Amino acid sequence: MRTIVLITSHAPSLTSFRAPLIRLLHSQGVQVFALAPNFDESTRFAVQALGAMPIDCPMARTGMNPLRDAVNTWHMAKLLRRLKPDMSLGYFIKPVIFGTLAAWWAGVPQRFAMVEGLGFVFTPTDDGAFSFKRRLLKRLVLWLYKLGMSRAERVIFLNSDDQAELVASGVLPASKGFLLGGIGVDLEHWVPAPPVQQPPTFMLVARLLREKGVAQYAAAARIVKQKYPQTRFILLGGLDDNPGSITEADVQAWVGEGTLEWHGHTPVMPWMAQTSVYVLPSYREGVPVSTQEAMAMGRAVITTDVPGCRQTVMDGVNGFLVPPRDVEALAEKMQLFIAQPELIATMGQASRRIAEERFDVRKVNRRLVDLLLGHKPKDGMVE
Repeated sequence: MRTIVLITSHAPSLTSFRAPLIRLLHSQGVQVFALAPNFDESTRFAVQALGAMPIDCPMARTGMNPLRDAVNTWHMAKLLRRLKPDMSLGYFIKPVIFGTLAAWWAGVPQRFAMVEGLGFVFTPTDDGAFSFKRRLLKRLVLWLYKLGMSRAERVIFLNSDDQAELVASGVLPASKGFLLGGIGVDLEHWVPAPPVQQPPTFMLVARLLREKGVAQYAAAARIVKQKYPQTRFILLGGLDDNPGSITEADVQAWVGEGTLEWHGHTPVMPWMAQTSVYVLPSYREGVPVSTQEAMAMGRAVITTDVPGCRQTVMDGVNGFLVPPRDVEALAEKMQLFIAQPELIATMGQASRRIAEERFDVRKVNRRLVDLLLGHKPKDGMVE
């Protein structure tokens, strides 16, 4: 029996993002070990129910402490030597770097890394520039990526912009990259639901980080409500301890002035059914799962013309692309849907068609498993 170890820095992602992949690998007779640093009992049980073996491993999800990361990598390599897997797949930043290095150090024959998105280090600050500190941090991260990816057999990307940037930066040769596209959603679970027409209802689902465009969403909502006060704006997502996070005071101020509704971290589907249009004004993404879910449910999308987001919208077909950080442009497109409500249905139908073409999790995972098992899948996606 072939064995694979999935390495992540966030245990809940194994059930929220990787459940279909684990099931498919299990059905193919592949034994799956799932390594993560922060299993709770419910996540551990859920991973076991998928057919994988959850194993605790030392890894800090955030922060940069070279000594701690080196020690954790050494301990992870010892663990991998005991498991003796045939292949490894690390996803998220630290698993891509340190998980791949640990797998190489442990002698794992085949090592794969998946770039879920390049993250805030590769994203300009709110003024559109890169601060001196961020430029230094970017150089360090590029060096670490090169160190880790040099030990990977293939590096999997969700969008071509990230792939092109790392190739241009000399992190990896173009021949090592594999463009998967979005990780996909279960189209039998996320089924079309009639979009709400009245009152016009917009929704954003995101961790409450500035780089997700949450502040721009609130500012655009304030503009729209001056002209169309009946419009609803829903915000889903939990507070985050990231330095770039939106504070609870910020959110409560928006709620208090009647700009938007905030329902915290909660199941998305019931709220998506209450919406007209999905909005994600993010500064940069891999390929956002929340947008794929919205498209699968037949929602038109307003998002930014940035890496990861632009891969979800055909401008003028299933929604609109706007410049990042441009509150006026965002508000203008929101008001267009209110003034021309027929676009809500027609563009929503186009979103579902695109989701079926690009974001069917079964098709995506078949390509990924073919790559992992050496079946030479076709590289690339429609963008």
